[in-house]
Amino acid sequence: MKSITTHIENKVATLTLNRPDKFNSFNREMAFLLQDALDACEKNSEVRAIIIIGNGKAFCAGQDIGEITDPDIDFGFQQILDDHYNPIVQRIRTIKKPVIAGVNGVAAGAGANIALACDVVIASEAASFIQAFSKIGLIPDSGGTFFLPRLIGFQKASALMMLGDKVTASEAEKMGMVYKVASVETFEEVVHTTALTLANMPTKALGLTKQLLNQSMSNDFNAQLELESKLQIESAQSEDYQEGVSAFVAKRKPEFKGN
Repeated sequence: MKSITTHIENKVATLTLNRPDKFNSFNREMAFLLQDALDACEKNSEVRAIIIIGNGKAFCAGQDIGEITDPDIDFGFQQILDDHYNPIVQRIRTIKKPVIAGVNGVAAGAGANIALACDVVIASEAASFIQAFSKIGLIPDSGGTFFLPRLIGFQKASALMMLGDKVTASEAEKMGMVYKVASVETFEEVVHTTALTLANMPTKALGLTKQLLNQSMSNDFNAQLELESKLQIESAQSEDYQEGVSAFVAKRKPEFKGN
């Protein structure tokens, strides 16, 4: 059984973390397979939105502790971060297509932070988030110290990372950690409907918006205005812009193609 499965339908690729017996915790194979799947989605012009979701009761419990404590394993934390998690979150942020995290259950450690790196996070009522690192004497990784303070504020992020409190889905929504919470019954429908909506939008502009958001993390105000001007000109030269304007004038529904 592959630890990452890919299903493509209606321009949406669903990447499923598929180690349910291990709460979808990452081992080396799974980390590389997710990177490969994201690369394939980026190259596939038929894919215009991506979902990352977990199989079973968990979204992702982070690192498989059994792997790093195995005496026969000859790699350590440096390789795990450099080879596994950093490339995953870097791909999520740089891929020019919207990436939706469908958090179906517990998202712990690196699993939580991979979800938070996505463009849109939709959580099931059954989901929870925990910065579990401090519980075993580690520090947050996988971009958590970058994204979480920006999502919920410095003080709240600091407390959650140090205390390792579990955050319910409703609490996460209230503090701005996730976009939306859905009932267990409607969760998958909400995730796929959101992804399908994004896939049918002008995805070239969405990719440029994503680029702007990435740069806003480090740009000053004037640099951000300059980049907005540059990318607005680029978006105005797209086929999707022409289609959007034509549809608006004709009072019809636009048919965007991501070009």
